[in-house]
Amino acid sequence: MKIFDNIASYVAEKGAVITIGTFDGVHHGHQKILSRVTEIAQQQSLTSVLLTFFPHPRMVLQPDGDLKLINTIEERQQLIAANGIENIVTHPFSLDFARTSAHDYVKNILVDQLKAAVVVIGYDHRFGRNRAASITELEEYGKEFNFKVVQISKKEVEEVTVSSTKIRNAIENGDMEVTENYLNRPYSINGKIVQGKAIGRTINYPTANLKVSETYKLLPKNGVYITSSIIDGTEVYGMTNIGFNPTVSDGSQKTIETFYLDFNADLYNSEIELFFHKRLRDEVRFNSIEELKAAMKEDELKTRTYVQQMG
Repeated sequence: MKIFDNIASYVAEKGAVITIGTFDGVHHGHQKILSRVTEIAQQQSLTSVLLTFFPHPRMVLQPDGDLKLINTIEERQQLIAANGIENIVTHPFSLDFARTSAHDYVKNILVDQLKAAVVVIGYDHRFGRNRAASITELEEYGKEFNFKVVQISKKEVEEVTVSSTKIRNAIENGDMEVTENYLNRPYSINGKIVQGKAIGRTINYPTANLKVSETYKLLPKNGVYITSSIIDGTEVYGMTNIGFNPTVSDGSQKTIETFYLDFNADLYNSEIELFFHKRLRDEVRFNSIEELKAAMKEDELKTRTYVQQMG
């Protein structure tokens, strides 16, 4: 797969089957659309192209909305590549780009730059300045510029929309089993292990403090989770607290801290992917360090039981 960080950098070697969209989550519904794109490309000896935009258009057009996404742009690219798409073009979205007329968008971008032979798009897709053009106009442009439009049905588009909403709700509610079922994989976050306050060491639960640099990444609901990471090729399970550590801190800073079972290597500055399997409980302000230690011991026992059952 090839990745292009703007439309101008894409150099067409042959005609393309293009689909356009955010594809946040790359869940079952998205995968069906991507499969159709790759299938048409293979049948017609064309290349497959996914055109997407970053920042997400809503981040630019509704900056006060605080939109959170299931995937970072890097995560999304990896997942899309795994579905057979040959080219991903991630174009910077801006207010200036949003003013592009529908005609210029189709002619200059889809036709002249990306060499569209087939465009696979949802029945409700809108594009161009003020999102004024619909699939009807796209089909007219197809006749003018000699490309075919393949329409994704209302049923399939609604399946994608509903699934994305349900996934976000499940993540926000901390329901990681439902999330995994929709995604067909555990939900994960990526980040770097940074220096924490080392409070965990004083109660025999040293934790790795994960910093997620992308502020738009959707985090699970605050609480304690059973998690895992692949470290040096080995899956290591642990328990992760997302929240403000109210028992041992002033509660001013949200952290993501993981105690890995039977593991004591130095992870500082390591890039780690953290997979979420099950929520154990809410984050609680305990009356004493002893109460906190007792609760963490119980979390550990539940985590070990879970790992044994997975075994």
